[in-house]
Amino acid sequence: MSGEHTSRVRDAMITEPRALPVTATAREAGEVLTPAEVRAVYVVGAEGELIGVVTRKTLVARVVAEGRDPGETTVGSLAEQPYYTIDAETPLDEAFRFIEEHDAERVPVVHDGRLVGVISRAVLRRRLAEDEEAPDAASLDGAE
Repeated sequence: MSGEHTSRVRDAMITEPRALPVTATAREAGEVLTPAEVRAVYVVGAEGELIGVVTRKTLVARVVAEGRDPGETTVGSLAEQPYYTIDAETPLDEAFRFIEEHDAERVPVVHDGRLVGVISRAVLRRRLAEDEEAPDAASLDGAE
């Protein structure tokens, strides 16, 4: 066995990202989005398929500004298509280039159309640095 292993997005992604079913209300989305570190909530269909994303900005523009009832408005009616998605089987170096090219901080990860995780630029950067350090350390040990 050669030991060749290409790290994939599935190896580094955050599993179980914050997601709500299409039937959840805008009020529920607001509760999920209340902590400052939570920037978006994903909206999924009955089979876990990614429908879209709801942000604080979405709630303000599409619920508050329009005078809609947050207890009656569903996230399914508010969800916006994500700008990008990335497949769980994508090699990490390719995923990092993609995120850099598109200047994205976080990208939903899908497998067969289903939301399976989220990958962030920071996690990719850290993971790729770790992958690079391992061979270098081994070669330095045998250098002298």
